[in-house]
Amino acid sequence: MMMRTSMWAVAAAVATMGATAPAVAAPAAGLSALLASPWRAESNKVRDTARHPAETLTFFGIKPTMTVVEIWPSGGYYTEILAPYLRGKGHYYAAGSDPSAGAGAVKNVARLAAKLAATPAAYDKAVVTKFGKGAYDIAPPGSADMVVSFRNVHNWEMDGFAPDAFKAFYKVLKPGGILGIEEHRLPEGKPDALMQSSGYMKVSRVRALAEAAGFKYVGSSEINANPRDTKDYAQGVWTLPPTFAEGDKDRAKYAAIGESDRMTLKFVKK
Repeated sequence: MMMRTSMWAVAAAVATMGATAPAVAAPAAGLSALLASPWRAESNKVRDTARHPAETLTFFGIKPTMTVVEIWPSGGYYTEILAPYLRGKGHYYAAGSDPSAGAGAVKNVARLAAKLAATPAAYDKAVVTKFGKGAYDIAPPGSADMVVSFRNVHNWEMDGFAPDAFKAFYKVLKPGGILGIEEHRLPEGKPDALMQSSGYMKVSRVRALAEAAGFKYVGSSEINANPRDTKDYAQGVWTLPPTFAEGDKDRAKYAAIGESDRMTLKFVKK
């Protein structure tokens, strides 16, 4: 969900955090084939070159036999991949918006329900739960092999429940379970206050949230890095595609930059 250096600066900041940037492994069996599936929206397919879904899930360690909880699937970009991938031997929980959070959340719930209902051959075994401030029963405690979240942490940070969110993820995972986080990346030298307004988060803050909840940091991947992202826009990260918050103003410039620079972090439940 979308809600604001140079390449060397990014690399230096990550190195300072003790992160690793392993070579990108070949996508897990079956993932690449799913990217061309007819049930995937064309608007999602065109984003694959920016979002690297197969490589990202492979870095997290996805397997078709896992029980996986996706936090806030929103329009269902990853639902289109995870639900059918896990349908035969695993389990997929879509922890969607809590409708009590307001009109936007209600819209997200309806949009996800419509997507799941439209293609039962792919989505009929998906289990929908809800997640939001005070709504943390996303799956049975200790039942999940993996929890994943894509570009959401800034929302929880701005709404004041990020620590409780990570505690909920820890609770639902089995011992040894994996937490995979992708998030817009703010340079470590920028003011912390920008994490309350820009849509970008510092790696140090995300790691601190996860580790305070009990997780052990495993490593990071640069698969979703974008050194063209200057992260200094008046409208924050939403200035960039796919949102284009400034409309037609400098649209070609922002399209050339592409989607945001993102951290991709992996944690394990001790």
